[in-house]
Amino acid sequence: MTQTAPLPSRTTRLGRWLWWTAVANLVANIGIIVTGGVVRLTGSGLGCPTWPQCSEGSYVAHGALGWHGVIEFGNRLLTFVLAAIAIGCWVLALLVVRAQRRSGGSVDRRPLVLTTIIALGIPMQAVIGGITVLTDLNPYVVALHLLCSMAMVGVCVLLLDVLRGPERPAAGSSLRVTGLLTFVVGWVVLWLGTVVTGSGPHSGDLDSHRTGLDPEVVSRVHALSVYALVALTVVAIVLARRMRLRLVTSAALLLLGVELLQGVIGYVQYFTGLPAVLVGLHMLGAALTSAAITWLLLTTRARSRG
Repeated sequence: MTQTAPLPSRTTRLGRWLWWTAVANLVANIGIIVTGGVVRLTGSGLGCPTWPQCSEGSYVAHGALGWHGVIEFGNRLLTFVLAAIAIGCWVLALLVVRAQRRSGGSVDRRPLVLTTIIALGIPMQAVIGGITVLTDLNPYVVALHLLCSMAMVGVCVLLLDVLRGPERPAAGSSLRVTGLLTFVVGWVVLWLGTVVTGSGPHSGDLDSHRTGLDPEVVSRVHALSVYALVALTVVAIVLARRMRLRLVTSAALLLLGVELLQGVIGYVQYFTGLPAVLVGLHMLGAALTSAAITWLLLTTRARSRG
């Protein structure tokens, strides 16, 4: 008589759903960065001229606002999709914790903590987004809005690692320091990228203010920071190969690939007058950079399944 495989436990089933919802969280947070870029690059940043309403007396876009209003209002609606995914992920993490308690096994609360941060980050981002509108797209507030989204991407990567990250030993001290430096410099690159954007032509609206900084100068400073990031990434690859740490090597190679692609896009857009399509692709690359530097940092840290 053949034996049937045991049915998966409630904790296992919930864990599977939690994993896929966490993946959706990462994709959605990267997606909202791209759609936010579309709003800015089409000059629709003030398509809804006020917040939380779209216009005086209306929470939705109307014909008088034109297609700029449609684009901006559509991006606002996507925030609710992002919130629904984040809340669903949090509920599943809570149910997993309860199932672990009932089964008498060990309880891992880290996913619940991380999903709480993500879920609370969505309304926080909505408020910052509202402030950008109320300040007529102040470039510094816009930069904060984008950097918070980048940070959310990093938290989503951390959540995925906590849920199903591969088991690994701690890297040597030199590689751990290199991974940390790469992460820090990576964030400097992302921040300087927002400074370049804030001084460039794609302000989100014809009447919005710029930083007043020389775009050419800040672009050169940004490029120097990118060179430093690439150099650190190459050092990480060399050290990881010497230590025969395949996971760290693959993470560093992935980051290097993103950096090289970003470099190509960055130079092409610089010498072609910053076409909107390339700027949008560069923003997608920035989101992937945030994910990649976070993953490299995590791979240099020990993780056990026990």
